[in-house]
Amino acid sequence: MIITVMLGIAILLFLVLRVRMPAFLALLLVSMGVGLAVGMSPGDLLTSIQAGMGGTLGFVAVVVGLGALLGSLLEHSGGVQVIANALLVRSGMDKAPWALGLVGFLVAIPVFFDVAFIILVPMIYSLARSSQRSVLYFAMPVLAGLMVTHAFIPPTPGPVAVAQLLGADLGWVILFGALCGLPAVILAGPVFSRRYRDLPAEDFLALMKPLTGNIPDGPPGKTGFSLGTALLLICLPLLLILLATISGQVMEASALRDLLAFVGHPFSALMLATILAWSLMLGKGWPREKLLDMMAWALEPAGIVVLVTGAGGVFKQVLTDSGAGQVLAESLSGLSIGPYAFAFVVSLVVRVAQGSATVAMITAAGLAAPLQQVLGLDSVQSALMVTAIAAGATSASHVNDSGFWLVSRYLHLDEAGTLKSWTVVSTLAGFTGFLVVLLISLFL
Repeated sequence: MIITVMLGIAILLFLVLRVRMPAFLALLLVSMGVGLAVGMSPGDLLTSIQAGMGGTLGFVAVVVGLGALLGSLLEHSGGVQVIANALLVRSGMDKAPWALGLVGFLVAIPVFFDVAFIILVPMIYSLARSSQRSVLYFAMPVLAGLMVTHAFIPPTPGPVAVAQLLGADLGWVILFGALCGLPAVILAGPVFSRRYRDLPAEDFLALMKPLTGNIPDGPPGKTGFSLGTALLLICLPLLLILLATISGQVMEASALRDLLAFVGHPFSALMLATILAWSLMLGKGWPREKLLDMMAWALEPAGIVVLVTGAGGVFKQVLTDSGAGQVLAESLSGLSIGPYAFAFVVSLVVRVAQGSATVAMITAAGLAAPLQQVLGLDSVQSALMVTAIAAGATSASHVNDSGFWLVSRYLHLDEAGTLKSWTVVSTLAGFTGFLVVLLISLFL
């Protein structure tokens, strides 16, 4: 099974990088081939494909669609440009990546990775336009912050689930997550992005046009959003989601908590922000027909993102249902390495095999729990093991990770370009976090 999975990943890389087969088709083809090769029955395989596509798109499709609409409205209203200019004025061109890395790190605490990225990507585009620098120069710090927080800092699902499985104290998990995560964000974000500092933006900007269309300007003097309005539209869904998260932790069951949970769900929060942006643009004199065209054009490239992301979910589901991740992890259980290195390696291997950071973390935690009990690790040491698992699950995002395709399509990178940027950033962040884990372990 291990050989089959590794061969399947190699074939997938060959199909998308060398044969230039569309990623959607290649992912489905390899998913079927791997599933049959490891012994899944045709009926079970088809069920896994349907579950993987449906489970992924049940969330991603709605978020990507609403995010594309909101992003298009913010882009063409000039709101994102206002924010970008303010950021550049306050931080300076050379310090903007540092500010963006911090933004990504903080925003992803209450918001899922893909939701936050879709909300922030129009600002990345606008910064590239204003500065005439590469999109990657600004995107990599944001992505580094988002990915690290998604795996390292509760209340995101991965660290919360692993902390529960290992009996770790969440307060220590948050502390260690921040101590290990911030250096990872710095090195994988603003430091790494320097390689793109002198890369011209024109080629990237030409590729961006299909994302939001080429809508003519609206009525003169009535199109622009102020800085406050633009910030409100971007922060509103984030604040609603944060409020729902906090209320779920501190409030007892009540009608008010249920209402906050509903309003603060990514679906509801993004929909409210989109409707508000649409209403404000109508009030500023934009014709309804122009807004309709703008929003329709924004959904066309979103459809590509949805399909490819769904295919990545299929591959993940087939590998998970076949038990490949569990087999790979168990094959490492006989290695004579320290508990933190064991947790990191197991999580990394499962991440490479099946793509999902959360699944990799939970699988690694299930195998690390017996080792933790045998060694008698206390709650503080267990919390550090949670961070080691998070570091492994952050590393080596590639073609079987839905996040890989989300980044690829929104930044208009081909597969090779995404491997050289996003995959390198994720690996750099994960290994940096693990090195800090080892350093902290010397004092425990």
